[in-house]
Amino acid sequence: MSAVTTILPLDSAAPADTGATRTLVLPGRRRRPKTRSASVSRPGRAPRAVLTAKWAVLAVAIALALLPVLYMVGMSFKSPDDILSTRILPSRLAWENWTSAFQNWPILTYLGNSVGTGVIAVAVALVIAIPANYAIARLRAGGDRALGFIVSAYIAPPVVAVIPLFVLVRTVGLMDSVIGLGIVEGLLLTPVAVWLLDGFFRAVPFEIDEAAQIDGCGPVRTLWAVVLPLVAPGVVAVAIIVFILVYNDFLIPLLLTQSPGSQTLPVGISLMQGGREVMFGQMAAASLAGLIPVYLLALFLQRWLIGGLTQGSVK
Repeated sequence: MSAVTTILPLDSAAPADTGATRTLVLPGRRRRPKTRSASVSRPGRAPRAVLTAKWAVLAVAIALALLPVLYMVGMSFKSPDDILSTRILPSRLAWENWTSAFQNWPILTYLGNSVGTGVIAVAVALVIAIPANYAIARLRAGGDRALGFIVSAYIAPPVVAVIPLFVLVRTVGLMDSVIGLGIVEGLLLTPVAVWLLDGFFRAVPFEIDEAAQIDGCGPVRTLWAVVLPLVAPGVVAVAIIVFILVYNDFLIPLLLTQSPGSQTLPVGISLMQGGREVMFGQMAAASLAGLIPVYLLALFLQRWLIGGLTQGSVK
């Protein structure tokens, strides 16, 4: 069937000697829509070169991040001869490094001490940092320079406080104990926790505090019942960061612990030395064992960690 074309006259306002054509298309025949050329890219879709570059950068970043771990894995399976010969890959898998590390050194005790110290330090730091942040960020206590004064306490090198800390901990009877070490670590990292939590508390609208006060809530109840649930992801993110800092610390545990029952994993790894050689294979095996708790913590709390860091980046 074909389309019927009729010529209709224009209205009186148009010139008489002109005409307009109006096309009528019968049912069953539709015009095909114009197709876009293949050269035109869809809006919102990155070109292939850009996607390739992004994947290449991501692959390089992952390789650089995994390179130290892979190096430790290879070191843990190298024999002393392979280590001295600077071979990249071991000539044989030296499983004795793992068995000797756990048989000759209390690796599990070191791990337990590190985890216990980190948990105590996180509890101490958050118990002090959360009310302090609420007072500074929400109640305007201390003025605009209060946060700077608190953070300045962390700028000084830790070695400056070595002798005072040693005398103080020995005086109160907490020397060579996980509890004393955790309290000291928590107090030392409280400025870091205060600084990291500041952005989370300031991101909460102040109208929420005003609404809570209208409902009869005081400052303490407003903090624990209203504000704290809103900044919970940020608190978890700060807790993980503080835990990792305590878990990796070496100077303070070396100063305040002397026995294997209270020494942490970094101190224990530094003691893995034989009569004439350093046990690099056993140290690598112990280091890999020490990575497991941190990776599990980040894996199970990944949602809270990413949510907290994202929330803190936007004010």
